[in-house]
Amino acid sequence: MLGKFGMQLAIGLLKVMALMPYGLVARFGDGLGWLLYQIPSRRKRIVHTNLKLCFPEWDDAERERIAGLHFRHAVRSYVERCFQWFASARKIEKLVIVDSEVDLADPDMPPTILLGYHFVAIEAASVALNHALKRRCGSLYQPFSNKELDRIASQARGRFNAEMVSKSDSARAVIRMLRNRQPVMLGADMDYGPRNSAFVPFFGVPACTLTSTSRLAATAPAQLLVFVGEVLPNYKGYRLKVFKPWADYPSGDDVADARRMNAVLEDIVRTMPEQYYWVHKRFKTRPPGEAGFY
Repeated sequence: MLGKFGMQLAIGLLKVMALMPYGLVARFGDGLGWLLYQIPSRRKRIVHTNLKLCFPEWDDAERERIAGLHFRHAVRSYVERCFQWFASARKIEKLVIVDSEVDLADPDMPPTILLGYHFVAIEAASVALNHALKRRCGSLYQPFSNKELDRIASQARGRFNAEMVSKSDSARAVIRMLRNRQPVMLGADMDYGPRNSAFVPFFGVPACTLTSTSRLAATAPAQLLVFVGEVLPNYKGYRLKVFKPWADYPSGDDVADARRMNAVLEDIVRTMPEQYYWVHKRFKTRPPGEAGFY
């Protein structure tokens, strides 16, 4: 754990790095990720376990290749927090290409849930989306255990007029914001435990998946837009992709909607498997009586 002085030093370093050329910082993060991948670690084992479960058709060489690329992307994403948390609006605009199938600045946008899938660029995508909306929006987040880091991160993530809401306090706040026509960003593709969840397939493996998103959409009511952040090749920055609203959502069947969410995610993962957040224990919670994977 970082002490108070160590935390101040780390944040100060990130602020300085935010002033440096993006390509230089990105290359440093990439190299650090390569170096850390050479060392046996728990996170490395988690990546390999997830890839073996989701892509059993891959041989060992392909799994090793994707795991190595992913580790570099994951570590690099932490280093690049310097831009995502502290860069100016002008620099964010230069770093992120916004590719949206809807008009994000439309003042008549209906109540909207913005569903972000956890690719390594989700932090950059969320900040850029917040900025592109040109209005007050809500953003759900998982608090850091370090209170000082949590305070700094919340301020940085919300600097473009976002109302940051802890996931533990989210349901009433989300409904309030949606009814006030305030777009809300949230992520629902990680394992948050069995509460408000169902086991639905993710690459053919039963995955504990939130069902609350469709209930929130029905209560508001609200449309759902998926957004994804992509790291561009050759250290060129990021692309924020916002897809058109889902038709017939919510369907009235929360489990079917969760299946749909995972199926859409699978299609996107296949286009850039090295960038999905495999360091997370996606299959941590198992159905009753089933052995754990990790």
